[in-house]
Amino acid sequence: MSSAKKKSGFFTRAAIAVGVAVQFALAPLSPAIAQQQRVPIVRDAEIEALVSDYARPILRAAGLGKSGIDIVLVNDRSFNAFVAGRRIFINTGALLTAETPNEIIGVFAHEAGHLAGGHQERLRAQLERAQTIAIVATLLGIGAAVGGALSDNSALARSGGGIAMGGAEVARRGLLGYQRAEESSADRSALTYLERTGQSARGMLKTFERFASALALTGSRVDPYQLSHPMPRERIAHLQTLASQSAHFNKTDSAALQVRHDLMRAKIAAYTEGPAATSRLFRNNPRSLPALYADAINTHLRGRPRDAIAKIDRLIATQPNYAYFHELRGDMLVRANQPGEAIKAYARAQKLDGSKSPIIQISYGKALLSAGDQKATREAVRQISNALSRDRENPDGYMLLAQAYGRLGSIGEAELASAEMHYYSGSFQEARIFATRAQQKLKRGSPDWVRAQDIINARPNRKK
Repeated sequence: MSSAKKKSGFFTRAAIAVGVAVQFALAPLSPAIAQQQRVPIVRDAEIEALVSDYARPILRAAGLGKSGIDIVLVNDRSFNAFVAGRRIFINTGALLTAETPNEIIGVFAHEAGHLAGGHQERLRAQLERAQTIAIVATLLGIGAAVGGALSDNSALARSGGGIAMGGAEVARRGLLGYQRAEESSADRSALTYLERTGQSARGMLKTFERFASALALTGSRVDPYQLSHPMPRERIAHLQTLASQSAHFNKTDSAALQVRHDLMRAKIAAYTEGPAATSRLFRNNPRSLPALYADAINTHLRGRPRDAIAKIDRLIATQPNYAYFHELRGDMLVRANQPGEAIKAYARAQKLDGSKSPIIQISYGKALLSAGDQKATREAVRQISNALSRDRENPDGYMLLAQAYGRLGSIGEAELASAEMHYYSGSFQEARIFATRAQQKLKRGSPDWVRAQDIINARPNRKK
């Protein structure tokens, strides 16, 4: 993973006045706001390409194929996914825990059900309704309490407090009941999307089984009416019969897709938990391709570049057309202070990468920048600018672009790139300062000057 693997991200759990946590953010948040919410976002070309391949047919089946849905990876160990705006967020913990692609595909099918069903928009209306109920109940309670106090009627005063608390509880339970209904609706939609794409619902049921087992292990007695989701066993009971009737129920993932899934799990385990975790993960097959991939990453992270390069070279010999082995080799060569060889590795990765990831292209530009000469620096500007045209919200890319422009003496462009970097990092005041400085060096009315003005004028929505 790149240095961006622990960026702050953009999701906050909204709550109404009565204190009910909700599943969806109330509004789509820009990454600039996201940076302030301290949710760690993972950027990785290999993982992003794989989860996009998982989600793409599901989104088409849900009628969302042309809706511009983005998938955002969250660096969190818990098994969770959620939607906000036009984005599906999925935790690395879910990707690491899921043993098969089908389990994650089931997760995407469920989240697509929320998006296709317009649940976020309706949830906003339910929140407003719940807030109204809570506010009215509070006002009535205050009125009763004041009336009781003025009339020296202690019973009436006490009842005023009861009205306020009771109204809030009605609002809370009503909202929770609504959320449970929407979760059940998303589950049913997920079955439809899986059927349309010729995929099994077994993975989705396995996820619910996992939740049920985890709940049982806690030994806690749970009131189902206090939850925003149906109980796992209840969800399984509702879905089992329909899922098992599908002609695709016993269909399994292809061997090639399973290998990609295991390579992803190897990478996440190595970067987030280290050698002990990868050893546990592949203890039954320590010489498998994913296990060796994890070993190469662990060696790289332990600061042994020569050994790491030797290990990734052996993997490349077995899979010469796998783009992400070449990408990792480039990372290793950068760390070994061999920019010339790193440039070649990233160029090869970029050529082989079917997803045309801007992340690899930015890494390529970084290696070019490390070469130090003017020709390589100009090429770095070209590569990074091209990547940012497809990944406009990448602060690291703008930071590198600012460095490249600075080396070329293009100070106005460097100041503007710095403004973009601060803007997409959530540092709005700094962004305006750099944008103002950029305007002093750019031609008035030019596209770059206008963009600087946009940053100066921007007043991002800070609603939480």
